[in-house]
Amino acid sequence: MRFRFGDPGELAAPSQDRLTVGDPRVVDFLSRFARRLLAPAIARRHPELGSLGYFLRPAELTRAAARLERPDALVFPRGNIFHLPPANVDTIFVYSWALSALAGNHNVVRISSRSAGAAETVLETLNATLRDADPVIGRTQRMVTYGRDDATTAALSAWCDLRVIWGGDEAVNSIRRHPLRPSARDLTFPDRTSWAALSVPGWRAADPAARRAAAAGFANDSYWFDQAACSSPRAVFLVGGDPAGVAEEFLALLGEVVAERGWSVDAAMAVEKRINAYGLAAAGAVTSMAFPENAVTSLSLAGVGSAPRRWIGAGAFPFATVATLEDLVPAMNRQDQTFSHFGFAPAELKAFALALGGRGVDRIVPFGSALTFSAIWDGFDLPREFTRLTTLDA
Repeated sequence: MRFRFGDPGELAAPSQDRLTVGDPRVVDFLSRFARRLLAPAIARRHPELGSLGYFLRPAELTRAAARLERPDALVFPRGNIFHLPPANVDTIFVYSWALSALAGNHNVVRISSRSAGAAETVLETLNATLRDADPVIGRTQRMVTYGRDDATTAALSAWCDLRVIWGGDEAVNSIRRHPLRPSARDLTFPDRTSWAALSVPGWRAADPAARRAAAAGFANDSYWFDQAACSSPRAVFLVGGDPAGVAEEFLALLGEVVAERGWSVDAAMAVEKRINAYGLAAAGAVTSMAFPENAVTSLSLAGVGSAPRRWIGAGAFPFATVATLEDLVPAMNRQDQTFSHFGFAPAELKAFALALGGRGVDRIVPFGSALTFSAIWDGFDLPREFTRLTTLDA
């Protein structure tokens, strides 16, 4: 096992370094860590870390800690938390770890050896912040890397009170083979699918600046993690009215944004997209497709039911047309996570959510917010998941 953040040696026991919910030592550390992430040099290199720094700003930490207070119970840390984040989204581990640390828990986060780029910058920044932090942080918060070592995973699973597993269904099931203590439990984030919806009347009513802003927000949702993030859209639904020309204009603006930002899709990815697209066409799911450039690919779906739930490749956008948002309800299920939108009235979105009735879609957010992490994620109130309650009847 290689320690990448925190002091080497044995994990501290709760009796040695007790933290409290909203512990000021943790708040101070996270606040200074956030300030480093927001430094221009880091923000230019990894724009997604700016969002992380904003999420960890002092005012937001104070609000998150305040949300944990309960008038009917005493709130304590859950205890020892073992996090297993995915390799394909290399900053997600920081959000769940930070909320768990804020709740006063002792944490071990396994960082994939395949993580690079932003993840390495995060670890470097954590270590730089650690130098001036209270020593309790290094003794209670660990980022580690180790290979396929069932013995280590089993030992950490037996140690923890809560195991947080991010990844595909297969990865979740693989980790679950390692038993927990009877009082512990799992918090899982398995395979999810996300969608986007664009109101045809709303698009036509929007001015050029609003249309361009929508395309820019959609680009952020789709390209930051090569469209592989669970909350990145897999298909776009055109809703209401005559859609003629709408998808073409939207994609043209999207292509301009992608080109301006210097984002690209390499040749191997472009080939994979073609193979997957032709596979969908052979299965009758796609009626036409266009590959004007490697970065943006469009496909016309045979219907809503043909929308792919698996990843096709970066910059691949299948389109389907429906009359109303409610027409999408039969196609949604519990695998569906984020539903990003543009051009709809709040009443339309609420009616859609009520029609779903909790059977699918956990987040309904505007274009540009699909990747914005929230303390409520996949239907879980994470700060509350990271705590335990003691009732006191005097």
